[in-house]
Amino acid sequence: MVDVLLGLQWGDEGKGKIVDYFAPKYDIIARFQGGPNAGHTLYVNGQKMVLHQIPSGIFHQHIINIIGNGVVLDPVTLKRECDAVAAYGIDVRKNLFISQRTNLIVPTHRALDKASELQKGDAKIGSTLKGIGPAYMDKTGRNALRVGDILSPSFDAQYKELRTKHQTLLNNFNFTEDISAAEQEFFDAIEFLRTLNIINCEYFINKSLAEGKKVLAEGAQGSMLDIDFGTFPFVTSSNTISAGVCTGLGVSPKQINEVLGVTKAYCTRVGGGPFPTELNDATGEELRRIGSEFGATTGRPRRCGWIDLVALKFACMINGVTQLIMTKADVLDSFETLNVCTAYKINGQEHTEVPFQMSGVDIDPVWKSFSGWKIDSTSIKDAGSLPETMTTYIDFINKYVGAPVKYVSNGPGREQIVAI
Repeated sequence: MVDVLLGLQWGDEGKGKIVDYFAPKYDIIARFQGGPNAGHTLYVNGQKMVLHQIPSGIFHQHIINIIGNGVVLDPVTLKRECDAVAAYGIDVRKNLFISQRTNLIVPTHRALDKASELQKGDAKIGSTLKGIGPAYMDKTGRNALRVGDILSPSFDAQYKELRTKHQTLLNNFNFTEDISAAEQEFFDAIEFLRTLNIINCEYFINKSLAEGKKVLAEGAQGSMLDIDFGTFPFVTSSNTISAGVCTGLGVSPKQINEVLGVTKAYCTRVGGGPFPTELNDATGEELRRIGSEFGATTGRPRRCGWIDLVALKFACMINGVTQLIMTKADVLDSFETLNVCTAYKINGQEHTEVPFQMSGVDIDPVWKSFSGWKIDSTSIKDAGSLPETMTTYIDFINKYVGAPVKYVSNGPGREQIVAI
């Protein structure tokens, strides 16, 4: 049985904490897509920890954590994370496993990412410049190096061949940057990577499923950043939706059980791209301040707005969401009035479907207002203690999107989750 946990907005929904919360129920936590452009924030012994590539179950010693083939892996970032995790007494050589089919991010991928973004000028998409896009381009272009390649005696020659191809592209961008230090760091990290558990993941995970093991597939980014169904071209380079689990881990669709979708009680977005419910006013600034809305990976201030139910219902549909988890409900504690977007007004007509192309389209949100709960919700432990105004807000969302909110997160701590 494979349960899937993923974000339903533009990322930053608080998935890391939720995975950490559910982790004890599972034998395996597996990342199935994305790269170090995603930051999952956990609080371990009261200390903030941001994981970019290691699955969020790593702090539970009995759980196997897998980086699947759908991920693009930066060995340098991985080594830094492993060193940080080791400071908490965790031995990653015991419970971290990496698919041999996982594609590698090399130093010239970062250079290509930067060169491409610079060339776009004002039309840039807001890349994190981690080399994600170029790495996935090499995967689909059949040029990529994979984790299994590092075990081959010819790896250095393979690397040089790929670097030469990349240098030709960089020359076309008129981009020059010394990457010698980055290359040294890369090869040091490759030596470290060789000491970890490199596995034939698809056999490993299917054998585990046959033995009755429970797997939680952990998504990165959010559904509205999916390469096919997101706000193209302001998207990531992988399939962030539940369908990506099958290709990103090597499991069949019949293995998928529950799909747990994570949504904030409001909306945020980092970088460029459409955001119909964005608030460029004092309310948006207040959401950012109270919610500490700054990117876990980039530190960039997140754009903030009210919850977009048109986009949320779309995300629930394409993912087959069976349960919703609403995070950061406590951020709304002090607001007198809350708004939710129930439709898009485009050219004077109301629409309840996400349009094919949101970029360059003038979208006015249609609002429905709710009374705020105006209490400190952070200490609430059970559903019966939730204020009626909050349950009214949640019930409306349940009915609109067609999936039930089963958990509400009311603070950053592991214990601050209310089951409904």
